[in-house]
Amino acid sequence: MNENYRHQQLLKLVNERKYLATSEIIDLLGISPATARRDITKLDQQGRLKKVRNGAESLSATYYSINSPILKNNINNLEEKKRIAIAASKLCKEDTSVILTCGSTMLMLGKSLSGRNLQIITNYLPLANTLIEHDHHNVVIMGGQYNKNQAIMLSLNTSADDYAADILFTSGKGLSQEGLYKNDMLIANSEQKMLEKVEKLVVLLDSSKLGKRVGMLFAELKNIDLLITGKEADPKIIEELTKQGLNIILA
Repeated sequence: MNENYRHQQLLKLVNERKYLATSEIIDLLGISPATARRDITKLDQQGRLKKVRNGAESLSATYYSINSPILKNNINNLEEKKRIAIAASKLCKEDTSVILTCGSTMLMLGKSLSGRNLQIITNYLPLANTLIEHDHHNVVIMGGQYNKNQAIMLSLNTSADDYAADILFTSGKGLSQEGLYKNDMLIANSEQKMLEKVEKLVVLLDSSKLGKRVGMLFAELKNIDLLITGKEADPKIIEELTKQGLNIILA
């Protein structure tokens, strides 16, 4: 069985069943454990399935645990956010450290990173709980006062916390040529302290928020290394942001 055909069969099975254990893949396709693990890894890197602990999961499978509070709310632009999360996950290299802030897109991104060899730092408790439930081995939960409305921990320190990372992933309520906006000042101030400790700032934002100014300016456009948004984005807005020097991935 050649690799291309084998991959097609594996994807078909995973999409039908939503989840397959590695042992099941070995039996169903009649392949060795090494080949099964290699195929899962390759298809995961291509964004065609999700590599999870001891198996593979369909991209259309539920992103959240059944008890997640996120499920209690309707998520706007869910499919677009899934694509954004998948694109963001491809930026994360093995044996690195990333900071994920709060929100539904961050929960999706965290789920897609679960099980990989990287450190995930977060103050978002639903994300931390999801990572722990999925046995992610390297989770750092930032401390502070619990904010029930946002389900996050907010540091009361005025100085920057001692957390450093390769990439900070964050979202917001709007993004214009001025930069990224957030409408919760406490959250924005807490997250701003992290900016000086990361190598790269990556903004994950669905297309409906582009061109909007909502709340306080969190980060100027010149300080944003990359924006990942949906392919539904207004071409004129994308052109204007690109002219300002912003790197953009359309997912």
